[in-house]
Amino acid sequence: MQRKLSARHMQMIALGGTIGVGLFMGATATIKWTGPSVLFAYAIAGFFLYMIMRALGEMLYVDPDTGSFAKFATEYMHPVFGYLTAWSNIFQFVVVGMSEMIAIGEYFKYWWPTLPGWVPGAVAITILVLANLISVKMFGELEFWFALIKVVTIILMIVAGFGVIFFGLGNGGHALGLSNLWSHGGFFPNGWMGFFFALSIVLGSYQGVELLGITAGEAEDPRPTIVKAVKDTVGRILIFYVAPSS
Repeated sequence: MQRKLSARHMQMIALGGTIGVGLFMGATATIKWTGPSVLFAYAIAGFFLYMIMRALGEMLYVDPDTGSFAKFATEYMHPVFGYLTAWSNIFQFVVVGMSEMIAIGEYFKYWWPTLPGWVPGAVAITILVLANLISVKMFGELEFWFALIKVVTIILMIVAGFGVIFFGLGNGGHALGLSNLWSHGGFFPNGWMGFFFALSIVLGSYQGVELLGITAGEAEDPRPTIVKAVKDTVGRILIFYVAPSS
């Protein structure tokens, strides 16, 4: 293990891990179920995310070593909890990784409809494996630039959304305004049941921010790096989820 990850690497690894299928593909389903109240769903989930990440950040500041939350569960609770935490984390990333690879195949079908869905996924997995095997710094750099592409994309989406709402961009110059927030069935068009059903998907879409804890063991000058990464990342994730959903 080499401490080669800087604060910018850690922030973008957390952002890149969180901003993915849950936002680009999952937002469609959550908005369909909840309507405008999806803003509340992302805000509520983001609040609990903030509290959890602040707590994890404090523990990492005291002990910025490998193992992260699995190690903390072992030391402060019981080895059984550490074992379950570690393997549940591995299991969730296997499942999420599979869904991400499937999503990549679906995206590529937009440009190449006849391309087998497994091909883009296999290429992406190969690139990630090679990046991990070469060095920590190489992985951090790739994650930084790939995540930056997603961040820039979301910023452009937000700008385009404001253009549609206030200036009628792409709508013949007729601004849509904010009336869609309360018209077409109100703020909760599918009631509280639809809201709580979508809330579970929203909570899952934030998965990936805990990568800050996993990368702490490979961070250079870990304590100030962890403090900066936790403070900056949580706020950015909230912006990138709430703003595009509006």
